[in-house]
Amino acid sequence: MGKLLVLTLLGAGLALIGERLVALRQRTNASREVRSVEPRSCHLIEGLENGSEDIDILPSGLAFISSGLKYPGMPSFAPDEPGQIFLMDLNEQNPRVQALNISGDFDKASFNPHGISTFIDEDKTVYLYVVNHPHMKSTVEKFKFEEQQHSLVHLKTIKHELLKSLNDIVVLGPEQFYATRDHYFTNFFLVLLEIILDLRWSHVLFYSPREVKVVAKGFSSANGITVSLDKKFIYTADVTAQNIHVLKKHENWDLTPVKVIHLGTLVDNLTVDPDTGDIWAGCHPDGMKLLAYNPADPPGSEVLRIQNVLSEKPKISTEYANNGSVLQASTVASVYHGKLLIGTVFHKALYCLL
Repeated sequence: MGKLLVLTLLGAGLALIGERLVALRQRTNASREVRSVEPRSCHLIEGLENGSEDIDILPSGLAFISSGLKYPGMPSFAPDEPGQIFLMDLNEQNPRVQALNISGDFDKASFNPHGISTFIDEDKTVYLYVVNHPHMKSTVEKFKFEEQQHSLVHLKTIKHELLKSLNDIVVLGPEQFYATRDHYFTNFFLVLLEIILDLRWSHVLFYSPREVKVVAKGFSSANGITVSLDKKFIYTADVTAQNIHVLKKHENWDLTPVKVIHLGTLVDNLTVDPDTGDIWAGCHPDGMKLLAYNPADPPGSEVLRIQNVLSEKPKISTEYANNGSVLQASTVASVYHGKLLIGTVFHKALYCLL
């Protein structure tokens, strides 16, 4: 009787996993074809060969780019090289990237940058916050940007028991930020199980020196996060659910849901157009190609623009799409006065004129 029960439970468990694997293929848009869409003028950015996972552009036109991410389950073209932060001045006619020197008490050899966010203080000092994965852990690094020296001065490392499996960050105060936790588990195999079973245990966190708390729950995999121009709403991407959550920000930093915008593609990082308030999303049109990387059939890239975000029917348009022949695994799209930068997990980066 005991053996029969075990076999019955095992069969039921395998059947459930089988169903969830079929559902996973649907959630990752396996075998989805990408129809090419290109702005009028695009070229690959020289010097960015090993990823450009996140991009944040200052009001002055200086763009910070995180590069060299090593992420479990994802390929890396430079696995033994530390990550870097690059700078690009979009005011130049032919902008080029330059790696920023990092000074201070900081272990550059284990630097593994992921999501980034800038904050400008009242005295115009620019700070860069970086989600870092040294030795596959999660910390947030705070840097001071020295523009004349083209360098970053490391100020502090932020750690907390809730700050695990971090993905992206948006900074809204001198020491206040929201961050996404893309998976509940940190063990790679448990993460795979979490993805297969679609447990929806991912969430958004708020951090300040006085308080750290979960402010939004129920995501399959909370990913990119940013803030509206008026600072009243937080936009969060749920990559495997293929949607964007619009959340209202309250004075106590709590968030309440407003609406969900379904995109039909695996949405990664989000940015906001400084001129219009539109959301720009770097997306993965076929997530299965990303999970099972094949250089002969690489993952494609897709950039969506969401206009009239708070209306009943936001306008969603494809601004860039490629099957991977030019750009593989796009993660972010950031615009500045008619110029577009598109970054990737582990591949190159693209500069376009709109």
